[in-house]
Amino acid sequence: MRIKPLQLTLLLGPSLVLTLLLLVLPLMVVALMSLTDWQFGAASWNWIGLGNYADLWNDTTFRKSFANTVYYLVVVSVGSIAIGLAVALLIESHDTWRGFYRTAFFMPVASTLIAMAVVWQFLMHPSVGFLNHVLGWFGAEPRNWLKDYDLALPALAAIGIWQMSGLALVMFLAGLKNIPAELRHASLLDGMRHPLDRLLRLTLPMLGPTMLFVVTVCGIRSLQVFDTVHALTQGGPNKSTEVLLHTIYAEGFGFFRMGYAAAMVVVFVGCIFVLTLVQQAGMEKRT
Repeated sequence: MRIKPLQLTLLLGPSLVLTLLLLVLPLMVVALMSLTDWQFGAASWNWIGLGNYADLWNDTTFRKSFANTVYYLVVVSVGSIAIGLAVALLIESHDTWRGFYRTAFFMPVASTLIAMAVVWQFLMHPSVGFLNHVLGWFGAEPRNWLKDYDLALPALAAIGIWQMSGLALVMFLAGLKNIPAELRHASLLDGMRHPLDRLLRLTLPMLGPTMLFVVTVCGIRSLQVFDTVHALTQGGPNKSTEVLLHTIYAEGFGFFRMGYAAAMVVVFVGCIFVLTLVQQAGMEKRT
């Protein structure tokens, strides 16, 4: 049955209106705001064109937060996907306690990260933290994980992997369920008896659509890191853990430079858009 234009308009109208009001219109407002020097609470503002973007290019704090965000994106995405896939394969290969393990690994995703940050702050405490006690068992010196310039960002990335690997695990388990059992039996008959051989030639190719979705979701969520930085380090020490969202928050709600913060938001949204396009283009053919 052919849908008439009026029926199509009625069907798509509500979603189009919501998309326009909740997504397109706010982005347009932010883009226009980025071309001004407006400060929060100011009665007047001036058009400055691309002045805010020129300032971003010369802003050492912005460049540092951008580099830290890229580092966090790569480490957390790769780590969480690798751990999630490995644990999913282990759980799927055994029927015992499968539901328990699935729930246990997904708990960090469902829990409030601000509350869990208190636990991680205690674990990484320089004097009474459990991690330093473990180092002491091996004769190593205690470390101030969240105050050390070289260790603070890797420590936050480890927390990000802990949180996001559960999400990757659940999605990989769903993907493994969709692999027909007949293919596995056929692979055994064809001589693929080694687990690594079946993983590379059967499981991973069949997980292509799931892998594409997991990579996209983990990449976007890694770019959106804010909670742990704000709760544990405030971007320190010496900007070593400063990330894009925290810089945007500080500029907009700390220094009230809303026009400058809006320019950062435009760059941030552009990064998410480019990242999604690159991931789609890079993995679509293989999928």
